[in-house]
Amino acid sequence: MSTSRTTDPPLADDARDPTREPGASDGDWPDVDPSSLYHDPWGEPSGGQSLAALAEEVAREEASARAGSRAKDSAKLPVFATASGDDIARADADAAEPAQDGARDSLLVEISAWVRGFLERHANKLWWLHSLYALGLGSFVVMYAHEGFDHARWLTVSLGAGWIVLLLFFRVYGTGDRQKQRMAKGTRAKVSFYVMTYVLKNLYQGMLFFLLPFYWRTATLDASTKWFCVLLGALALLSTLDVVFDHYLMRWKTIASVVYYVILFACLNLVIPALLPDQRALLTLLLAAAASTVVFWTMHVPLRALVRPAPLVAFMLSVATAVSAAYFGRRAIPPVPMHIASGAVGPRVLDDGRLAMHVSRVHESLIQEMHTLTDVVTPGGRGDRLYHVWRHEGLEVQRGHVTPSGDPPKGTVRLRSTLRSFNLPPDITGSWSVDVLTEDDQLVGRVSFVVIR
Repeated sequence: MSTSRTTDPPLADDARDPTREPGASDGDWPDVDPSSLYHDPWGEPSGGQSLAALAEEVAREEASARAGSRAKDSAKLPVFATASGDDIARADADAAEPAQDGARDSLLVEISAWVRGFLERHANKLWWLHSLYALGLGSFVVMYAHEGFDHARWLTVSLGAGWIVLLLFFRVYGTGDRQKQRMAKGTRAKVSFYVMTYVLKNLYQGMLFFLLPFYWRTATLDASTKWFCVLLGALALLSTLDVVFDHYLMRWKTIASVVYYVILFACLNLVIPALLPDQRALLTLLLAAAASTVVFWTMHVPLRALVRPAPLVAFMLSVATAVSAAYFGRRAIPPVPMHIASGAVGPRVLDDGRLAMHVSRVHESLIQEMHTLTDVVTPGGRGDRLYHVWRHEGLEVQRGHVTPSGDPPKGTVRLRSTLRSFNLPPDITGSWSVDVLTEDDQLVGRVSFVVIR
């Protein structure tokens, strides 16, 4: 059974659009209700919805879309565009902070550059200025040392601290060119280098300037004991020169340890009488030499190496050599802390034991006998027997042990001796001296006078 589909015949323009008036052209449209423009060509409206309802729905959707677009655009605007007064002020402050931070950083960079340039331009002057400061500090230490011998015990603390820092310094930085290689690793290495050398400088300065007054009082300027005092003074001066200390003295371990050896020996020669009073000056000297040599070895040789025969023999020989050198060189080392507080000579003695006059120049006709009085300070105790040695033109004329007598000032021992007439040489004119010696021939001090014709 076949079916056939029939198609409607084409409609005329007027028939397709019922609202169009007959004979009207395409551009002529009557004023009609928009809702009447839509109709289902098959007869009934689709879903019962009118054209007006669809137009309203489309208008609402377009309005909603435009509102969403405006909301997104408004979210992109700066906050202060719609903020309150407080919010605007806060936003202005937040915006100004980066500018202030940038200006602060720029100022710090400028200050840092200026300081670096100033240090580079005036580096040498600043080093010398610090050296002057160190000399001033040393002068203060000298005055502190004059307060008394009791402060000498504190030298043991400085000695121990100096020994530890010196060991650490050369263990970390090495010696010679190794120091340059170590410092080339960065700013941190340089800072630690200068910190350690600064600590050592202050320890050395403190010890040396503390020692100077004691050795100066005991040294005799026209005797060999002056040279040891000169050596200590030169080391004290070098310790204040930063350029010399950092770049030369502390660059080589051997030089630095020798300098420390001298300082240690001089300090122990002063400290041992404070810790162990009433000891002979020679015994103190030998103990100081032995202890300094032991410490010197600890800077160069590990202690475990001394269990082998060869290093042990070398160690013992070096200690024996140092002790022997101290013994034979004892006349050149002042027997600190003993020194002469006052001394004088005269041709006559009063009944109370004082000299009738103190002379430095006397005519030969007044000399029948000569007497001398010396007040000796012995803060380390009376471990030594003391002698008066009379010399004429450097030649010994009379020697004798003297016992304390009279009423000396507090803290001193008064010694008196007489040059007898039978010991006078035929020609008594010329230079005379009376030396105060220990029983081991260490010079404590000297009193000089001249006999004229």
